[in-house]
Amino acid sequence: MATKIIAGLIIVLVLIFGSSTFYTVQEHEKAAILTLGSYSGEKEAGLHFKLPFPIQQVIVLPAKKTQRIQIGFREAGGKITPVDEEAMMITGDENILSADAVVEWNISDMRNYLYNIDNAEQFLRNSASAAIRSVIGSTALDFAITEGKTEVQGKVKERLIEMQTKYQTGIHIVDLKFQDIEPPAGDVQNAFKDVTNAREEKNTKINVATKYENDILPRERGNAQALLENAQAQKNSRILNAQGDVAKFNAIYAEYVNNKSVTESRLVIETLEKILPNAKIFISDSTGETVKYLPINELLRTPTTAAAGTAQGGAAK
Repeated sequence: MATKIIAGLIIVLVLIFGSSTFYTVQEHEKAAILTLGSYSGEKEAGLHFKLPFPIQQVIVLPAKKTQRIQIGFREAGGKITPVDEEAMMITGDENILSADAVVEWNISDMRNYLYNIDNAEQFLRNSASAAIRSVIGSTALDFAITEGKTEVQGKVKERLIEMQTKYQTGIHIVDLKFQDIEPPAGDVQNAFKDVTNAREEKNTKINVATKYENDILPRERGNAQALLENAQAQKNSRILNAQGDVAKFNAIYAEYVNNKSVTESRLVIETLEKILPNAKIFISDSTGETVKYLPINELLRTPTTAAAGTAQGGAAK
């Protein structure tokens, strides 16, 4: 009887010893080994042996698993519940903004994770909220919710990573993504939509005016250039005509200086020809006799021109 009792005790001790000395680590896990309360190493996936408690203790954590925390809302059982105290914040231009985000993370350093923070999830949620508020607090509302959303998201992620490094939390930030980033619902959101629509209408009108300007101005510049070129041509023509008149006058004046009486008579005759083109001209000399003026220009006409004139005269008869 005593032998059976002893054997039973031995079996129980073996089971207790075995259950406290052998342990299994799954593929997504890592095990931290504490020896007499001090951190002494880590184990990867597989079946491992340790000394019985209290000599050694094993803490198994999902170090290789990507975990998620939610900022500004909670999701449970397919139901989403807003958390306004996390989501609501003030922008750089003193507007109110609601920002919901999801942070993906995993454990990068088991020792820091176990010894430097008490509640990893709460610490991460607080630091993520602080990072979002810091970046949004220096960003204008319309930029944050439109073309600047990706930039803001990147800055928040960088700041969150800096916090984990500064405090040596042993947490690796895989990603941070905004789910919703917009003015709060209700009157504020409606007012912001009105402002956005007005801005879009303004931009549309500016674009139309710019297009009109780009079309009209080149055309008017072309017209102005054409007017300038035409005016320049007229100017050059008048200058050349004036120069010709001056040259003609200088030539006549030179003749006049050499022979005043002849030049005066010729000028008078040419003037009379222009005034009375069909009149017969007689010249009175110094003796008082009248001499018929010979139209030299007509006599010097080409034979063809003269023949044509004769033919026309015959036809008229």
